[in-house]
This record gives sequence, structure tokens and C-alpha cells, in this order.
Amino acid sequence: MLSPHEFATLLLVKDAPHQVDMDRQELDALLERQLVQLERLASGNEEWRVTETGDTALRAIKRYS
Repeated sequence: MLSPHEFATLLLVKDAPHQVDMDRQELDALLERQLVQLERLASGNEEWRVTETGDTALRAIKRYS
């Protein structure tokens, strides 16, 4: 079960990955659950992305809310 902060962070990664603070503790929990991944861009920068599992979790949560 995701905490409200983890859920909000997952939504932020989905909708505005460039605005995610890399030091967020919630990212560690999401990464551990394989809901997000850190992707290296062609520019050399890194950006958080929602995984397929994370996207499925978001759709399920939205369906029941």
C-alpha cells in the first residue's frame, strides 16, 4: 500500500518528471517497489520515469477513487 506522499510522488513523476526533487525519500520506496526508474537521457541528465507496473498501479488507484 502506498502512503499519500508516495502516491503524490508517483503522480508527480508521471505528470512532471522534470520537477521531481531527486532527494525525495518517497522515490526510494517507489524504486524499491519497481514503480519508477531512473532513466539517463541523451543529454546525460537523469530523469525519473513511471514503469509499466507503476502505470498499472496509478490506473487501478484512479479507478477506485
